[in-house]
Amino acid sequence: MLLPAPVFAHGLVGRADLPIPEALFAGAAALVLVLSFAALAALWSTPRLQEPRERRLVRLPVAVDVVLGLVGVAAFAAVVYAGLAGTDSVQDNLAPHAVFVLLWVGVPCLSLLFGDVFRPLSPWRAIGRAVGWLAARASSGDPPEPLPYPERAGRWPAAAGIVFFGVCELCWAGGREPMTLALLALGYLVTALVGMSLYGVEPWTRNADPFGAYFSLFARLAPLARRAGVLYVRAPANGAVGLDPVPGTAALLLAAIGITAFDGASGGPLFNDAAPHLQDLFGSLGADKGPALELAFGVGLAFMILFVAAIYWGAIEGMSLRGLRRPMTRVELGRSLVHTLVPIAAAYVVAHYFSLVAYNGQDVWRLASDPLGDGSDLFGGAGSGIDYSVVSATAIWYIQVAALVTGHVLALVLGHDRALALYEDPKEATRSQVVMLVLMVCFTCLGLWLLSAANG
Repeated sequence: MLLPAPVFAHGLVGRADLPIPEALFAGAAALVLVLSFAALAALWSTPRLQEPRERRLVRLPVAVDVVLGLVGVAAFAAVVYAGLAGTDSVQDNLAPHAVFVLLWVGVPCLSLLFGDVFRPLSPWRAIGRAVGWLAARASSGDPPEPLPYPERAGRWPAAAGIVFFGVCELCWAGGREPMTLALLALGYLVTALVGMSLYGVEPWTRNADPFGAYFSLFARLAPLARRAGVLYVRAPANGAVGLDPVPGTAALLLAAIGITAFDGASGGPLFNDAAPHLQDLFGSLGADKGPALELAFGVGLAFMILFVAAIYWGAIEGMSLRGLRRPMTRVELGRSLVHTLVPIAAAYVVAHYFSLVAYNGQDVWRLASDPLGDGSDLFGGAGSGIDYSVVSATAIWYIQVAALVTGHVLALVLGHDRALALYEDPKEATRSQVVMLVLMVCFTCLGLWLLSAANG
């Protein structure tokens, strides 16, 4: 295998010493889902979550946005500078760690707890708002109105951007290098500024910005929400019911789940057995060994995304269209239930990347002290290391299983409640969710299999 080892190897330090076989974990997880479904069918006969219930906490001052925006811009500048001027070593440069650990994993985890933390921290949003404010001040008249964001585009640009990020992370060896990451970050900034100048800051960041749109989905599961400068508290996961199912939302979520799933599968025996054959195939078509292997990984990533999408849309295909309160197509039904994918995506991220946060998250102090990898010690932590004893492999496994089961039970609850709102007869709504139960069991077993394969 000519690709370098994964940047951080997800912090896995060995196989868990499990007291029972992994198959029993999968059986127990499936049983929990079945019992949850039975309880919902027996005790939950009217929709209860379709109107989010929130309680106002406090209005946050405008200065909070300004300060957090400056922090985001400073962090972005530091990461780009480290990538351009620092060492080429992936392990010793701040840029790869900041992108693949702090941004890709850390922000979703924080969003699950505190809401949309990325929105005020987003450097391109902060720059776009600052430029707009300065332009309005400098203009003698009203600035031109931005173009209306294309309704048909929806979140498709964000979905495409997340897939490209997955390619950089998992399939393209050069995409992990500090210099390449810095150049991609600058290109991302330019694209965002152009998009915001055309369609406005908020429409672009809500729909087309890959990270902004993706991270905001996790925030819908958080007990905290912020709108118009006001902080609200709500029941966890209640914000997911308000997700606007614009075109591309399902694609964004399914792509994200597929990327995380392939990240696990690429470390297991199934893909490792298939990859050399794919590499030989592309080699026979004229590709060198390195690019041929990258193409093999690309095929694996595409297959996993399509496989996850097939599971979801297959479940939607199996649901009855009879008894709906209003006529719907399969696509409309799938969009109506797309919010059920949010806790699944969150479960996959927490389950797959928990060890990465637990272990490699400790490396922030070392890399912040020596961001360029040139031997400096700005904050006195350049000599610090990772303590792998903070959590055992067995404890990680239990946390991973708990995350998967909890996420899929939440998805069942959200799907059942939405079905009660879509169907006239509660019994018909429950019957429609039998297919969703099968979907949740499939996703749970897939997640457990991927975890066991990656830990093997």
